[in-house]
Amino acid sequence: MATEINDSVFDAEVLKSPVPVLVDLWAPWCGPCRMLSPVVDKLGEEYKGKVKVFKLNTDDNPNTAAAYRVQAIPTLLFFKGGELVEQTVGLQPEKEIRSRLDGLLK
Repeated sequence: MATEINDSVFDAEVLKSPVPVLVDLWAPWCGPCRMLSPVVDKLGEEYKGKVKVFKLNTDDNPNTAAAYRVQAIPTLLFFKGGELVEQTVGLQPEKEIRSRLDGLLK
């Protein structure tokens, strides 16, 4: 399961995380976001303890979206050691997301 976060805790939860982080930027009105949500939740369970998986509603938290120049959702942000290492836009297949998560763990 992915945990909801907001702009105010982004630095502490994501940038200061001792483990890699996946952040799913989404909005409730976004159809592809709703399609991606169960995949992100599933991966959150599978990678529990190895990767933190968060969801950030861009309607309620525009600062983070602006900081990372997010212009379309869903956008997935992959962080390691507090640095953004990869960013994907649009609906991604589960195997692609899994491959990127595995890459973060190497």
